Amino acid sequence: MESFGFCFLMLTIAILASPALSDLVLSKVDRRIYLTSHIVRISSTMKVENAGSEKESKVLLAFPEQQAKNMAYLIATPHEGKGKGKNPVVVLPVEAANPKDMPAALTFYSVSLPKGLAEGDSFTFDVLAVFTHALRPIPEQITQADIQLVLYQDSAHYLSPYAVKVQSLSVKLPDSRIESYTKLENTKIHGSEIKYGPYENIPSFSYSPIAVHFESNLPFAVAHELVREIEISHWGNVQVTEHYKLIHGGAQSKGEFSRLDFQARPNVRGASAFRYLVANLPPRAHSVYYRDEIGNISTSHLRGDSKKTELLIEPRYPMFGGWRTAFTIGYGLPLLDFLFESDGKRFLNITFSSPMVELVIDALIVKVVLPEGSTDISVAAPFPVEQWQETKISHLDIDGRPVVVLKKTNVVPEHNQFFQVYYHFSQLSMLREPLMLISGVFFFFVSCIVYMHADISISKSSASYLAKQQWEEVQAVIQQVQNIISRCLTTHDNLEASLRDLSRTGNIQACKAARKAADGLLKELSKELKPLLTFLQSSPSAAQVLPKVEELVAKERELQEKVMVKHSTVVDGYEKKLGARDIENRVALRQQKLTALRQEVDDLLEFIDEI
Repeated sequence: MESFGFCFLMLTIAILASPALSDLVLSKVDRRIYLTSHIVRISSTMKVENAGSEKESKVLLAFPEQQAKNMAYLIATPHEGKGKGKNPVVVLPVEAANPKDMPAALTFYSVSLPKGLAEGDSFTFDVLAVFTHALRPIPEQITQADIQLVLYQDSAHYLSPYAVKVQSLSVKLPDSRIESYTKLENTKIHGSEIKYGPYENIPSFSYSPIAVHFESNLPFAVAHELVREIEISHWGNVQVTEHYKLIHGGAQSKGEFSRLDFQARPNVRGASAFRYLVANLPPRAHSVYYRDEIGNISTSHLRGDSKKTELLIEPRYPMFGGWRTAFTIGYGLPLLDFLFESDGKRFLNITFSSPMVELVIDALIVKVVLPEGSTDISVAAPFPVEQWQETKISHLDIDGRPVVVLKKTNVVPEHNQFFQVYYHFSQLSMLREPLMLISGVFFFFVSCIVYMHADISISKSSASYLAKQQWEEVQAVIQQVQNIISRCLTTHDNLEASLRDLSRTGNIQACKAARKAADGLLKELSKELKPLLTFLQSSPSAAQVLPKVEELVAKERELQEKVMVKHSTVVDGYEKKLGARDIENRVALRQQKLTALRQEVDDLLEFIDEI
């Protein structure tokens, strides 16, 4: 309250020194301040008269600097008297003004009248000003069980650069629970409405401060940022996706939150919180979804008729003061309801702002994604917006889709008006994506057919093919050599086994028979080995592996000779009836050499196998 008094003092000092502008006089001013939501709306009906001799065509509107900062919307229209039929709304041009010798604490706007006012003429018009963040929570922090009280400050006198003959003010509140209000002369209260005036013969720049401290538990829903993406598909659909970052803009919540208390008595233990929001979607909206980062949110209800589709959504938790949430709403719309043609150009005609009821948007970004190939793009908006273009790459796109981006700050429901995006688009461009799909499938099957029927092997006359073939032949011969050597080693093992049988049974004839069979088999294997070695010696591809193969064959022959000598020595010992220890001593040295030689043969086989 002290800061408000100081601001009023500075404002008073500034405006008392300001002269009245022109000879215009406001013969009657009726103001109505609606505090029934967190968006403050001031509707004024003014009758202006020209008391001078010069013709006047503009009327100035004055707002205190702080109030002007919070002003989101301002419109002036000719006043339609009661009982008159509804005519198309005619909007009077309103623009910012900077009259000379006026205090910096005031912000001025100029309303252009339909025709100039001559001496004695009068004109009645309505002015609607919409303000955001104009209600201040007092106290600024409350608990879960407290109600929310807010403070609104204004002037009982209409602040104007012109003298006012008669004026009145009506302040409409959400309900009759009023904590306090400023009492002036001619002040009356009727339920939830406070009336000031009428006041007569008020000089220019008159300012009489008032403050109303009242209960308001209505949703203070504020979107710090809202990104709306409107994607046009000429195949019959307009897809709308809205990304919200929401906060409860009322009194900050302090202390602990009890969900049990809230569910038991939500109107008492959570009066200041809001549990749901309502969005009025266009009629015939379909494929509606409501989700956040976690996933789909099932606490929503959809109902519709021929005029509108109403979506009621509940956040995952009740929203108390200062609490935040983020979610996404998406829905589809029939293309025929929003896309039209004019003068050879197509244009999208759709609403600009959010369909949420009584939502304040600090920053609104609207992205209109046009079909790929759209050119000559232009935008027609009913109010000033920032504008630029981007490109979005989507499925089956080549150059990307042009995106018209519109940005506006301090947005209120009054901004949810239709705007238009004009562009050229050829009908042939619609065939681009289907042709790409058809061509892709066609070339895929053609490629499969060519692959299945084409011979993609290396030419049989090429040097690489011949070298590969020769190496495969060398590998096959080496494999045969390895098999023969393995069979030789198996024969050696059979001879060793016959010696063990001899020591156990003493059957010399059986041992000699085994020796005879082994000799015959080894000769046959030797004959098979000769042509293989001859091939390897004549093949250039075997040059690297040939030395190892020859070494393997030589080691095996050496091993074969030593095995035969050992066998003969043991059999001879048994024929001379020598003792087992004597026979063992005679072959002990040879056995050590046989073991070492067998290991060398096995190592060579392993090495050649790796090659």
